[in-house]
Amino acid sequence: MSVPQLPLALRYPPDQRLETYVGAPEGVIAQLRAIAIGARADWIFLAGPAGSGKTHLALSLCAAAEQAGRRAAYLPLVAAAGRLREALESLEGHEVIALDGLDVIAGQREDEVALFDFHNRARAAGVVLLYTARAMPDGLPLGLPDLRSRLSQCVRIGLPALDDAGRTAVLRERAQRRGLVIDDAAIEWLLTHSGRDLAGLVALLDRLDRESLAAKRRITVPFLRSVL
Repeated sequence: MSVPQLPLALRYPPDQRLETYVGAPEGVIAQLRAIAIGARADWIFLAGPAGSGKTHLALSLCAAAEQAGRRAAYLPLVAAAGRLREALESLEGHEVIALDGLDVIAGQREDEVALFDFHNRARAAGVVLLYTARAMPDGLPLGLPDLRSRLSQCVRIGLPALDDAGRTAVLRERAQRRGLVIDDAAIEWLLTHSGRDLAGLVALLDRLDRESLAAKRRITVPFLRSVL
């Protein structure tokens, strides 16, 4: 019996779409959208610090590809470290694949060899790959020179770290998509009192969304002080 396909929004979070990414270098979103629909076949290597949106773009590419009717797969490499060959073999047959967080397998000989073999098979099969890491291939502690060489042949895109203006823009965009009313003073208070880790801030916004609905109150600085 076949397993029913999950709706797109359950496989890829609805907030993580190409059109909701904030602060992309010029031309990057258009390039990824063209790759997703099959108009381009670029292989992409995204590099940037934590919080720069690498995972957002990896998930967004897969969501856009599936929306266009193509088979896509997203694999966080932290979940496959130490058994990467098996995990990659399970992705055979997909047209677009995002491998997120290459840093975790750098220096792991068996995983590097598995990725090198997969990279070559994917290239021969016409599969599109997107890699993400915190550094470009030359900056990763890879032990396999041939793998570094292959990765360096990808289109390399550097993502900048978000500043406070960028974090504010992300939070404002997420709030608007939820129909959530939050003023700039409240966002500034969050950045000052709740840290600047973007993933943590987004998770906190989800919590505040629930609590403001329950309390039937707008998210203001007094509300934040009472809740947090």
